[in-house]
Amino acid sequence: MPNAIIHSFFDEPTNTVSYLVADPSSKLACVIDPVLNYDHKSGEAKVTSADAILSTAMAAGLKIEWILETHVHADHLSGAPYLKLKTGAKVVIGEHIRDVQQIFRPIFNALDVSGVGSEFDRLLVDGDVLPLGSLKIEVIATPGHTPACVSFKIADAVFVGDTMFMPDYGTARADFPGGDARALYRSIHRLLSLPPETRLFMCHDYLPKGGRDVFVWESTVAEELAHNVHVHKGISEEEFVAMRTARDKTLSTPTLLMPSIQVNMRAGKLPPADSNGVQYIKVPVKLLSPA
Repeated sequence: MPNAIIHSFFDEPTNTVSYLVADPSSKLACVIDPVLNYDHKSGEAKVTSADAILSTAMAAGLKIEWILETHVHADHLSGAPYLKLKTGAKVVIGEHIRDVQQIFRPIFNALDVSGVGSEFDRLLVDGDVLPLGSLKIEVIATPGHTPACVSFKIADAVFVGDTMFMPDYGTARADFPGGDARALYRSIHRLLSLPPETRLFMCHDYLPKGGRDVFVWESTVAEELAHNVHVHKGISEEEFVAMRTARDKTLSTPTLLMPSIQVNMRAGKLPPADSNGVQYIKVPVKLLSPA
């Protein structure tokens, strides 16, 4: 099987990496985790990142057939609807999007959300295979960060979403509704059971305090096994769960969590317009009692 052609697109405001992955023989391609450039302060959205992907695809003569979401992101809005409009590609996500929708639909009183994932073109089950010319996209369920998390294996590369990060940064949080540190540990070790030379591509990169000053997002199974600060060899499931739970208690709410969840659980579509024709993002207000 030939190796895939991989183009990376880093959105620094959200620390998100999107990918354009192509089969060199057929020129068929997929996009993984596209970003909509959304300014939370003004409510303005642009398609700069998505257009960069389209420009690269056009220059290389690629036809985009799939738009793959590794999960319902809580830190950026998806650019999937725009890419689908421009290419006709199908938008897919893990089958447990149903669980995510059912968790968040009542939180936002999002009565239009189906709760069964019908906003997406296809829901993926562990072990599913999508065609990509002479390549295949293998679906690996990797829940833990969210119930719907999946990773995508294409030739010798695996796109891991938020399941793990670069070795010097560790792993993703598991404290969002539906998250599970124990499931995350098992998902990570499922990925780390792949051949040592398997390339791993992250959905995010952050600069560790006191560490490197250059963003990177590609590692290998061998590198993660040897050096990942959270899941190095020898750490038990119980130790990981204790570490992850304690660490998550110190983390703040992502800046774009409210808009991201509302949009991304709708396959990247904005909430329905109000009677005045304007689309709004809701922020549930919690009035806390004095201590």
